[in-house]
Amino acid sequence: MNDRIDAIYALWEELADFPMGEGDAALLHLLAALCDMLGAQNAIWSALVRLPTPAAGDLLEGWRPRLVRLLNPVPAMAESVRQRMDQLCSPDVDQSQRLAVSGGAPFRTWLLSEGLPPDWFDGAYYRRHYLGIGLADSLSLSWALNDDVRVHLSLLRSAAAPRFNAEDKAPLALAMRGLKWFLRRQLLGHGLLIASAPLSPTERQVLLALLGGRVEKQIAQDLAQSAHTTHVQVKSIYSKFGVTKRSALTALWLGRLR
Repeated sequence: MNDRIDAIYALWEELADFPMGEGDAALLHLLAALCDMLGAQNAIWSALVRLPTPAAGDLLEGWRPRLVRLLNPVPAMAESVRQRMDQLCSPDVDQSQRLAVSGGAPFRTWLLSEGLPPDWFDGAYYRRHYLGIGLADSLSLSWALNDDVRVHLSLLRSAAAPRFNAEDKAPLALAMRGLKWFLRRQLLGHGLLIASAPLSPTERQVLLALLGGRVEKQIAQDLAQSAHTTHVQVKSIYSKFGVTKRSALTALWLGRLR
């Protein structure tokens, strides 16, 4: 356990050294480090947002995926993740998916075997999305950053690896507990958590460039668009985050505004 604690401290320092405009690279670094620490072969990170008016009887209680990142997007696994996310938006929700959003605990970790009956492992979902792509087990974490946004993380092990056990949950929980600031930056970077409306893909490119210190003229050149278009996008970003200048926008990432 001491080796894992040292690895966790080192990971926190490494993530803090990433520039604010390199959030995607930092997230992949986090997932890779957790896989290495806990002997996983892949990882899925997702942000879920609660619908303002979920339908009566909604099995997921209004929670829907908005962002999904797969550490190693090999084709078979990427297609499996796509199908799983599509299923979350359909009436055909699997028991394991319902388990992932159930309960009121704001922070929890669980093994795949916890809460699922033995016959689930003989079912079509496990055969398709685990055994069918060379996986056998997962260790998951869910963290409600506020009433309407949650982050989910699943570490995946291949069929050739031993199953996760209860001792694996503590280091995962410790590693993530120290990263609320990091998860907040990830969600901010996509216009979630604070922004009044999600960012468009191009606005997110502009946002990351602003955080990286680029001026509007340079951003326009980088994106092969006019200075006027870039200026409109910058103003839209400021409006969505409720700020009027770059320094205030940057302060959000530094945790100086609420």
